[in-house]
Amino acid sequence: MSPPAAPRQIGTIEAVQGPVVDIVCDHPPPLHRALFAQPNGERCVLEVFRELGERHVRAIALHRTAGLARGLAVMDGGGPLEIPVGPQCLGRLLDVFGAPLDGEAPFESTGRRPLVAPPGPLAEARAAESVLETGIKVIDLLCPFVRGGKTGLFGGAGVGKTVLITEFMNAVIQLHAGVSVFAGIGERIREGHELWHDMREAGVMPRTVMVFGQMDESPGVRFRVGLTGLAYAEYLRDTVGKDVLLLIDNVFRFVQAGSEISGLLGRMPATVGYQPTLLSEVAELEERISSSTAGNITSVQAVYVPADDMTDPAVSAIFSHLDTMVVLSRNQAAKGIYPAVDPLRSSSKMMDRHFLGERHYRVAEAVREHLARYHELEDIIAMLGIESLSESDRRVVARARRLQRYLTQPFHVVAQHTGIPGASVPLAQTLDDCEAFLRGDYDDVAEADCYMRGSMQDPKT
Repeated sequence: MSPPAAPRQIGTIEAVQGPVVDIVCDHPPPLHRALFAQPNGERCVLEVFRELGERHVRAIALHRTAGLARGLAVMDGGGPLEIPVGPQCLGRLLDVFGAPLDGEAPFESTGRRPLVAPPGPLAEARAAESVLETGIKVIDLLCPFVRGGKTGLFGGAGVGKTVLITEFMNAVIQLHAGVSVFAGIGERIREGHELWHDMREAGVMPRTVMVFGQMDESPGVRFRVGLTGLAYAEYLRDTVGKDVLLLIDNVFRFVQAGSEISGLLGRMPATVGYQPTLLSEVAELEERISSSTAGNITSVQAVYVPADDMTDPAVSAIFSHLDTMVVLSRNQAAKGIYPAVDPLRSSSKMMDRHFLGERHYRVAEAVREHLARYHELEDIIAMLGIESLSESDRRVVARARRLQRYLTQPFHVVAQHTGIPGASVPLAQTLDDCEAFLRGDYDDVAEADCYMRGSMQDPKT
Protein backbone atom coordinates (compact mmCIF):
# COMPACT_ATOMS: atom_id res chain seq x y z
CA MET A 1 0.00 0.00 0.00
CA SER A 2 1.45 3.34 -1.05
CA PRO A 3 1.96 5.96 1.68
CA PRO A 4 -0.47 8.92 1.72
CA ALA A 5 0.59 11.91 -0.33
CA ALA A 6 2.18 14.78 1.56
CA PRO A 7 -0.19 17.73 2.05
CA ARG A 8 0.08 20.42 -0.61
CA GLN A 9 0.55 24.09 0.22
CA ILE A 10 -2.33 26.10 -1.19
CA GLY A 11 -1.43 29.62 -0.03
CA THR A 12 -0.34 31.79 2.86
CA ILE A 13 -2.13 33.70 5.61
CA GLU A 14 -2.63 37.39 4.86
CA ALA A 15 -4.65 38.51 7.90
CA VAL A 16 -6.08 37.09 11.13
CA GLN A 17 -8.98 38.78 12.93
CA GLY A 18 -10.32 36.63 15.74
CA PRO A 19 -11.51 33.35 14.16
CA VAL A 20 -11.46 34.91 10.64
CA VAL A 21 -8.45 34.10 8.49
CA ASP A 22 -7.82 35.71 5.11
CA ILE A 23 -5.70 33.56 2.77
CA VAL A 24 -3.92 34.57 -0.43
CA CYS A 25 -3.49 31.77 -2.97
CA ASP A 26 -2.82 31.34 -6.69
CA HIS A 27 -5.69 28.89 -7.18
CA PRO A 28 -8.54 29.60 -4.70
CA PRO A 29 -10.08 26.45 -3.19
CA PRO A 30 -13.85 25.85 -3.44
CA LEU A 31 -16.23 26.84 -0.65
CA HIS A 32 -16.36 24.52 2.38
CA ARG A 33 -12.91 23.14 1.59
CA ALA A 34 -10.97 22.06 4.68
CA LEU A 35 -7.55 23.71 5.01
CA PHE A 36 -5.07 23.67 7.86
CA ALA A 37 -2.08 25.54 9.21
CA GLN A 38 0.44 24.30 11.76
CA PRO A 39 1.74 27.09 13.98
CA ASN A 40 4.22 25.73 16.55
CA GLY A 41 3.43 22.20 15.33
CA GLU A 42 -0.24 22.40 16.40
CA ARG A 43 -2.81 21.75 13.70
CA CYS A 44 -5.42 24.51 13.18
CA VAL A 45 -8.27 23.50 10.85
CA LEU A 46 -9.85 26.18 8.64
CA GLU A 47 -13.00 26.03 6.51
CA VAL A 48 -13.42 28.25 3.45
CA PHE A 49 -16.60 30.33 3.67
CA ARG A 50 -16.16 33.21 1.22
CA GLU A 51 -14.26 34.19 -1.94
CA LEU A 52 -12.87 37.75 -1.76
CA GLY A 53 -11.37 37.93 -5.23
CA GLU A 54 -9.36 36.01 -7.77
CA ARG A 55 -6.56 35.23 -5.30
CA HIS A 56 -8.15 35.69 -1.86
CA VAL A 57 -10.49 33.56 0.25
CA ARG A 58 -11.82 34.05 3.77
CA ALA A 59 -11.94 31.07 6.13
CA ILE A 60 -13.18 30.46 9.66
CA ALA A 61 -10.83 28.74 12.11
CA LEU A 62 -12.24 25.73 13.97
CA HIS A 63 -9.45 25.83 16.53
CA ARG A 64 -7.94 28.63 18.56
CA THR A 65 -5.95 31.00 16.35
CA ALA A 66 -3.11 31.61 18.83
CA GLY A 67 0.15 31.33 16.89
CA LEU A 68 -1.27 32.10 13.44
CA ALA A 69 0.68 34.88 11.75
CA ARG A 70 0.97 36.59 8.37
CA GLY A 71 2.96 34.57 5.86
CA LEU A 72 2.31 31.22 7.55
CA ALA A 73 1.81 28.41 5.03
CA VAL A 74 -1.76 27.05 4.59
CA MET A 75 -2.10 23.44 3.46
CA ASP A 76 -4.89 21.79 1.48
CA GLY A 77 -6.97 19.30 3.48
CA GLY A 78 -7.87 17.42 0.30
CA GLY A 79 -11.66 17.83 0.54
CA PRO A 80 -14.47 19.03 2.80
CA LEU A 81 -14.51 18.50 6.56
CA GLU A 82 -14.86 14.79 7.35
CA ILE A 83 -15.33 12.65 10.45
CA PRO A 84 -14.36 9.02 11.17
CA VAL A 85 -17.26 6.56 11.44
CA GLY A 86 -17.54 2.98 12.63
CA PRO A 87 -19.65 0.72 14.85
CA GLN A 88 -17.43 1.53 17.84
CA CYS A 89 -18.60 5.16 17.82
CA LEU A 90 -21.52 4.00 20.01
CA GLY A 91 -20.90 4.75 23.66
CA ARG A 92 -18.46 7.55 22.92
CA LEU A 93 -18.31 11.27 23.71
CA LEU A 94 -16.82 13.10 20.70
CA ASP A 95 -16.02 16.59 19.42
CA VAL A 96 -16.89 18.19 16.07
CA PHE A 97 -14.04 16.26 14.35
CA GLY A 98 -14.98 12.87 15.84
CA ALA A 99 -12.06 12.99 18.29
CA PRO A 100 -12.71 11.64 21.81
CA LEU A 101 -13.68 13.95 24.68
CA ASP A 102 -14.12 11.13 27.21
CA GLY A 103 -10.43 10.59 27.89
CA GLU A 104 -10.28 7.28 26.01
CA ALA A 105 -8.39 6.32 22.87
CA PRO A 106 -9.93 7.16 19.46
CA PHE A 107 -12.34 4.49 18.25
CA GLU A 108 -11.43 2.25 15.34
CA SER A 109 -12.98 3.77 12.22
CA THR A 110 -14.13 1.90 9.14
CA GLY A 111 -14.55 4.94 6.90
CA ARG A 112 -15.16 8.67 6.79
CA ARG A 113 -18.19 10.83 6.05
CA PRO A 114 -18.29 14.51 4.99
CA LEU A 115 -20.06 17.02 7.24
CA VAL A 116 -21.49 19.10 4.39
CA ALA A 117 -23.51 16.86 2.07
CA PRO A 118 -26.74 17.08 0.09
CA PRO A 119 -29.90 15.45 1.42
CA GLY A 120 -30.67 11.91 0.27
CA PRO A 121 -32.42 11.28 -3.05
CA LEU A 122 -36.11 12.17 -2.98
CA ALA A 123 -37.00 8.79 -4.48
CA GLU A 124 -35.50 7.03 -1.42
CA ALA A 125 -37.21 9.25 1.16
CA ARG A 126 -39.90 7.63 3.28
CA ALA A 127 -42.96 9.35 4.71
CA ALA A 128 -43.98 9.31 8.36
CA GLU A 129 -45.46 5.94 9.28
CA SER A 130 -46.77 5.91 12.83
CA VAL A 131 -46.78 7.52 16.25
CA LEU A 132 -43.60 7.04 18.27
CA GLU A 133 -44.76 6.39 21.82
CA THR A 134 -42.68 8.07 24.50
CA GLY A 135 -44.55 7.10 27.68
CA ILE A 136 -44.99 10.84 28.39
CA LYS A 137 -48.74 11.32 28.74
CA VAL A 138 -49.24 14.91 27.57
CA ILE A 139 -47.04 14.44 24.49
CA ASP A 140 -48.43 11.05 23.40
CA LEU A 141 -51.99 12.36 23.77
CA LEU A 142 -51.97 15.95 22.46
CA CYS A 143 -48.85 16.41 20.32
CA PRO A 144 -47.61 12.92 19.40
CA PHE A 145 -44.11 12.40 18.09
CA VAL A 146 -43.91 10.89 14.63
CA ARG A 147 -41.62 7.97 13.82
CA GLY A 148 -39.24 9.36 11.23
CA GLY A 149 -40.45 12.94 11.80
CA LYS A 150 -39.04 16.13 13.29
CA THR A 151 -40.20 17.55 16.62
CA GLY A 152 -39.30 20.88 18.19
CA LEU A 153 -39.37 21.66 21.92
CA PHE A 154 -39.88 25.43 22.08
CA GLY A 155 -39.39 27.43 25.24
CA GLY A 156 -37.51 30.22 26.98
CA ALA A 157 -34.75 29.74 29.51
CA GLY A 158 -35.39 27.43 32.45
CA VAL A 159 -38.70 25.82 31.45
CA GLY A 160 -37.38 22.26 31.08
CA LYS A 161 -36.28 21.72 27.46
CA THR A 162 -33.13 19.79 28.33
CA VAL A 163 -34.87 17.66 30.98
CA LEU A 164 -37.63 16.73 28.51
CA ILE A 165 -35.20 15.92 25.70
CA THR A 166 -33.14 13.74 28.08
CA GLU A 167 -36.24 11.89 29.26
CA PHE A 168 -37.22 11.26 25.65
CA MET A 169 -33.76 9.86 24.92
CA ASN A 170 -34.13 7.51 27.86
CA ALA A 171 -37.64 6.48 26.76
CA VAL A 172 -36.72 5.65 23.17
CA ILE A 173 -33.70 3.56 24.16
CA GLN A 174 -35.67 1.67 26.85
CA LEU A 175 -38.98 1.26 24.95
CA HIS A 176 -37.84 0.87 21.36
CA ALA A 177 -34.27 -0.50 21.65
CA GLY A 178 -33.03 2.05 19.13
CA VAL A 179 -29.81 4.05 19.07
CA SER A 180 -29.44 7.74 19.86
CA VAL A 181 -27.20 10.55 18.71
CA PHE A 182 -27.04 13.64 20.92
CA ALA A 183 -25.62 16.84 19.41
CA GLY A 184 -24.90 19.53 22.00
CA ILE A 185 -24.57 22.88 20.21
CA GLY A 186 -23.03 25.57 22.38
CA GLU A 187 -23.53 23.51 25.52
CA ARG A 188 -22.19 24.70 28.85
CA ILE A 189 -19.50 22.34 30.12
CA ARG A 190 -21.50 21.79 33.32
CA GLU A 191 -24.59 20.68 31.36
CA GLY A 192 -22.60 18.39 29.10
CA HIS A 193 -20.71 16.81 32.00
CA GLU A 194 -23.93 16.18 33.98
CA LEU A 195 -25.73 14.75 30.93
CA TRP A 196 -22.84 12.39 30.12
CA HIS A 197 -22.79 11.03 33.68
CA ASP A 198 -26.62 10.76 33.76
CA MET A 199 -26.58 8.71 30.55
CA ARG A 200 -23.89 6.40 31.94
CA GLU A 201 -25.77 5.89 35.21
CA ALA A 202 -29.01 5.19 33.34
CA GLY A 203 -27.23 2.46 31.35
CA VAL A 204 -28.12 3.92 27.94
CA MET A 205 -24.68 5.22 26.96
CA PRO A 206 -23.64 1.99 25.11
CA ARG A 207 -26.37 2.75 22.53
CA THR A 208 -25.67 6.48 22.32
CA VAL A 209 -23.21 8.76 20.52
CA MET A 210 -22.72 12.17 22.13
CA VAL A 211 -21.19 15.03 20.15
CA PHE A 212 -20.40 18.37 21.78
CA GLY A 213 -19.37 21.79 20.50
CA GLN A 214 -18.99 23.78 23.69
CA MET A 215 -20.00 27.37 24.32
CA ASP A 216 -16.40 28.63 24.57
CA GLU A 217 -15.36 27.24 21.19
CA SER A 218 -15.11 28.96 17.82
CA PRO A 219 -18.41 29.87 16.10
CA GLY A 220 -17.26 27.57 13.29
CA VAL A 221 -17.34 24.61 15.71
CA ARG A 222 -20.79 25.54 17.04
CA PHE A 223 -22.00 25.97 13.46
CA ARG A 224 -20.77 22.55 12.34
CA VAL A 225 -21.30 20.31 15.38
CA GLY A 226 -24.98 19.79 14.46
CA LEU A 227 -23.84 18.42 11.09
CA THR A 228 -21.38 16.13 12.91
CA GLY A 229 -24.26 14.64 14.91
CA LEU A 230 -26.32 14.35 11.73
CA ALA A 231 -23.48 12.57 9.89
CA TYR A 232 -23.29 9.96 12.70
CA ALA A 233 -27.09 9.56 12.60
CA GLU A 234 -26.96 8.98 8.83
CA TYR A 235 -24.17 6.44 9.26
CA LEU A 236 -26.13 4.53 11.93
CA ARG A 237 -29.29 4.66 9.82
CA ASP A 238 -27.53 3.30 6.75
CA THR A 239 -25.50 0.58 8.53
CA VAL A 240 -27.41 -0.43 11.67
CA GLY A 241 -30.85 -0.21 10.05
CA LYS A 242 -32.64 0.49 13.34
CA ASP A 243 -34.54 3.53 14.50
CA VAL A 244 -32.08 6.36 15.12
CA LEU A 245 -33.06 9.16 17.47
CA LEU A 246 -31.25 12.44 16.75
CA LEU A 247 -31.44 14.93 19.60
CA ILE A 248 -30.18 18.47 19.13
CA ASP A 249 -29.80 20.89 22.01
CA ASN A 250 -30.02 23.71 21.03
CA VAL A 251 -30.89 24.62 17.42
CA PHE A 252 -31.12 28.32 18.29
CA ARG A 253 -27.41 28.29 19.18
CA PHE A 254 -26.76 26.89 15.69
CA VAL A 255 -28.54 29.96 14.30
CA GLN A 256 -26.55 32.22 16.64
CA ALA A 257 -23.27 30.69 15.46
CA GLY A 258 -24.34 31.28 11.85
CA SER A 259 -25.12 34.89 12.73
CA GLU A 260 -21.65 35.33 14.26
CA ILE A 261 -20.00 33.83 11.18
CA SER A 262 -22.10 36.04 8.89
CA GLY A 263 -20.96 39.16 10.74
CA LEU A 264 -17.33 38.02 10.72
CA LEU A 265 -17.52 37.45 6.96
CA GLY A 266 -18.72 41.04 6.50
CA ARG A 267 -22.30 40.34 5.42
CA MET A 268 -24.96 42.97 6.08
CA PRO A 269 -27.44 41.75 8.75
CA ALA A 270 -31.08 41.24 7.76
CA THR A 271 -34.31 40.99 9.79
CA VAL A 272 -33.86 41.67 13.53
CA GLY A 273 -30.08 41.44 13.05
CA TYR A 274 -30.06 37.84 11.82
CA GLN A 275 -27.90 36.72 8.93
CA PRO A 276 -29.36 37.11 5.41
CA THR A 277 -28.70 33.38 4.84
CA LEU A 278 -30.85 32.31 7.85
CA LEU A 279 -33.44 30.30 5.89
CA SER A 280 -30.91 28.45 3.73
CA GLU A 281 -28.67 27.59 6.71
CA VAL A 282 -31.57 26.15 8.70
CA ALA A 283 -32.71 24.22 5.61
CA GLU A 284 -29.17 22.84 5.10
CA LEU A 285 -29.46 21.16 8.50
CA GLU A 286 -33.15 20.25 8.58
CA GLU A 287 -33.57 18.84 5.06
CA ARG A 288 -30.94 16.17 5.70
CA ILE A 289 -32.91 14.82 8.68
CA SER A 290 -34.99 12.25 6.84
CA SER A 291 -35.90 8.59 6.76
CA SER A 292 -34.97 6.30 3.90
CA THR A 293 -35.50 2.70 2.89
CA ALA A 294 -32.49 1.84 5.11
CA GLY A 295 -34.09 3.13 8.33
CA ASN A 296 -35.65 6.01 10.23
CA ILE A 297 -34.12 9.13 11.73
CA THR A 298 -36.47 10.67 14.27
CA SER A 299 -35.33 14.09 15.39
CA VAL A 300 -36.15 15.97 18.58
CA GLN A 301 -34.77 19.49 18.74
CA ALA A 302 -34.73 21.91 21.64
CA VAL A 303 -35.30 25.47 20.42
CA TYR A 304 -34.64 28.44 22.70
CA VAL A 305 -37.28 31.15 22.18
CA PRO A 306 -35.78 34.62 22.74
CA ALA A 307 -37.89 36.62 25.22
CA ASP A 308 -40.61 33.94 24.81
CA ASP A 309 -41.42 35.51 21.40
CA MET A 310 -42.70 32.78 19.08
CA THR A 311 -42.68 35.25 16.14
CA ASP A 312 -38.88 35.58 16.23
CA PRO A 313 -37.48 35.02 12.68
CA ALA A 314 -35.16 32.20 13.83
CA VAL A 315 -38.01 30.38 15.58
CA SER A 316 -40.26 30.79 12.52
CA ALA A 317 -37.52 29.46 10.20
CA ILE A 318 -37.08 26.33 12.33
CA PHE A 319 -40.81 25.78 12.87
CA SER A 320 -41.53 25.56 9.14
CA HIS A 321 -39.51 22.30 8.93
CA LEU A 322 -41.13 20.47 11.85
CA ASP A 323 -43.93 17.90 12.08
CA THR A 324 -44.68 18.46 15.76
CA MET A 325 -44.31 21.59 17.89
CA VAL A 326 -44.21 21.22 21.69
CA VAL A 327 -44.40 24.62 23.38
CA LEU A 328 -43.13 24.80 26.94
CA SER A 329 -44.84 27.60 28.86
CA ARG A 330 -43.47 29.66 31.73
CA ASN A 331 -47.03 30.01 33.07
CA GLN A 332 -47.37 26.23 33.28
CA ALA A 333 -44.04 25.97 35.08
CA ALA A 334 -45.10 28.70 37.52
CA LYS A 335 -48.17 26.61 38.43
CA GLY A 336 -45.97 23.57 39.11
CA ILE A 337 -47.22 21.78 35.97
CA TYR A 338 -44.28 19.63 34.76
CA PRO A 339 -43.58 18.89 32.00
CA ALA A 340 -44.57 22.51 31.36
CA VAL A 341 -46.24 21.74 28.00
CA ASP A 342 -48.84 24.28 26.91
CA PRO A 343 -51.57 21.97 25.54
CA LEU A 344 -53.35 24.75 23.62
CA ARG A 345 -50.29 26.09 21.77
CA SER A 346 -48.62 22.75 21.09
CA SER A 347 -49.64 20.98 17.89
CA SER A 348 -48.79 18.24 15.46
CA LYS A 349 -49.36 18.03 11.73
CA MET A 350 -50.32 14.40 12.34
CA MET A 351 -53.33 15.25 14.55
CA ASP A 352 -55.62 13.56 12.08
CA ARG A 353 -58.17 10.81 12.71
CA HIS A 354 -56.89 8.82 9.72
CA PHE A 355 -53.33 8.83 11.12
CA LEU A 356 -54.05 8.54 14.85
CA GLY A 357 -57.21 6.47 14.72
CA GLU A 358 -60.73 7.54 15.65
CA ARG A 359 -60.42 6.94 19.39
CA HIS A 360 -57.14 8.79 19.95
CA TYR A 361 -58.32 11.75 17.87
CA ARG A 362 -61.67 11.96 19.67
CA VAL A 363 -60.17 11.79 23.18
CA ALA A 364 -57.43 14.32 22.37
CA GLU A 365 -59.96 16.80 20.97
CA ALA A 366 -62.25 16.39 23.99
CA VAL A 367 -59.36 16.97 26.42
CA ARG A 368 -58.24 20.02 24.47
CA GLU A 369 -61.82 21.40 24.47
CA HIS A 370 -62.06 21.04 28.27
CA LEU A 371 -58.72 22.74 28.81
CA ALA A 372 -59.59 25.53 26.36
CA ARG A 373 -62.92 26.19 28.09
CA TYR A 374 -61.17 26.31 31.47
CA HIS A 375 -58.66 28.80 30.05
CA GLU A 376 -61.52 31.01 28.81
CA LEU A 377 -63.20 31.00 32.23
CA GLU A 378 -60.09 31.59 34.36
CA ASP A 379 -60.51 35.39 34.44
CA ILE A 380 -64.18 35.12 35.38
CA ILE A 381 -63.33 32.66 38.16
CA ALA A 382 -60.59 34.97 39.46
CA MET A 383 -62.91 37.99 39.59
CA LEU A 384 -66.33 36.55 40.50
CA GLY A 385 -65.59 33.11 41.86
CA ILE A 386 -66.49 29.68 40.51
CA GLU A 387 -70.00 30.01 41.99
CA SER A 388 -70.85 32.52 39.25
CA LEU A 389 -70.56 29.82 36.58
CA SER A 390 -73.35 27.61 35.34
CA GLU A 391 -73.56 24.01 36.56
CA SER A 392 -72.22 22.65 33.24
CA ASP A 393 -69.29 25.07 33.23
CA ARG A 394 -68.41 24.21 36.83
CA ARG A 395 -68.35 20.54 35.86
CA VAL A 396 -66.09 21.27 32.84
CA VAL A 397 -63.73 23.35 35.00
CA ALA A 398 -63.49 20.66 37.68
CA ARG A 399 -62.68 17.97 35.11
CA ALA A 400 -60.23 20.23 33.26
CA ARG A 401 -58.35 20.96 36.51
CA ARG A 402 -58.05 17.23 37.21
CA LEU A 403 -56.94 16.56 33.62
CA GLN A 404 -54.35 19.36 33.87
CA ARG A 405 -52.87 17.75 36.96
CA TYR A 406 -53.14 14.24 35.53
CA LEU A 407 -51.02 15.33 32.54
CA THR A 408 -48.10 16.08 34.88
CA GLN A 409 -45.61 13.27 35.26
CA PRO A 410 -42.49 12.37 37.28
CA PHE A 411 -39.46 11.72 35.06
CA HIS A 412 -36.86 8.99 35.41
CA VAL A 413 -33.92 11.32 34.68
CA VAL A 414 -34.70 13.65 37.61
CA ALA A 415 -35.89 11.01 40.10
CA GLN A 416 -32.75 11.40 42.22
CA HIS A 417 -33.42 15.14 42.54
CA THR A 418 -37.19 15.02 43.15
CA GLY A 419 -37.36 11.85 45.21
CA ILE A 420 -40.34 10.69 43.10
CA PRO A 421 -39.81 7.52 41.03
CA GLY A 422 -40.16 8.11 37.28
CA ALA A 423 -43.27 6.86 35.51
CA SER A 424 -43.87 5.75 31.92
CA VAL A 425 -47.48 5.37 30.76
CA PRO A 426 -48.51 3.48 27.58
CA LEU A 427 -50.71 5.47 25.20
CA ALA A 428 -53.60 3.00 25.55
CA GLN A 429 -53.61 3.52 29.33
CA THR A 430 -53.51 7.31 28.90
CA LEU A 431 -56.57 7.13 26.62
CA ASP A 432 -58.41 4.93 29.15
CA ASP A 433 -57.69 7.38 31.98
CA CYS A 434 -58.68 10.45 29.96
CA GLU A 435 -61.96 8.83 28.88
CA ALA A 436 -62.68 8.09 32.55
CA PHE A 437 -62.00 11.75 33.47
CA LEU A 438 -64.28 12.96 30.68
CA ARG A 439 -67.08 10.60 31.75
CA GLY A 440 -66.84 11.86 35.33
CA ASP A 441 -65.54 8.64 36.88
CA TYR A 442 -62.95 10.62 38.87
CA ASP A 443 -65.12 13.61 39.82
CA ASP A 444 -64.85 12.61 43.47
CA VAL A 445 -61.06 12.20 43.41
CA ALA A 446 -59.10 15.06 45.00
CA GLU A 447 -57.09 17.16 42.54
CA ALA A 448 -53.92 16.53 44.54
CA ASP A 449 -54.33 12.78 43.95
CA CYS A 450 -54.17 13.36 40.19
CA TYR A 451 -50.88 15.28 40.40
CA MET A 452 -47.44 13.83 39.58
CA ARG A 453 -48.34 10.22 39.07
CA GLY A 454 -48.34 7.75 36.21
CA SER A 455 -51.58 5.98 35.38
CA MET A 456 -54.60 6.46 37.62
CA GLN A 457 -54.41 2.70 38.26
CA ASP A 458 -50.91 3.09 39.73
CA PRO A 459 -50.68 3.79 43.48
CA LYS A 460 -49.98 7.44 44.36
CA THR A 461 -46.41 7.78 45.64
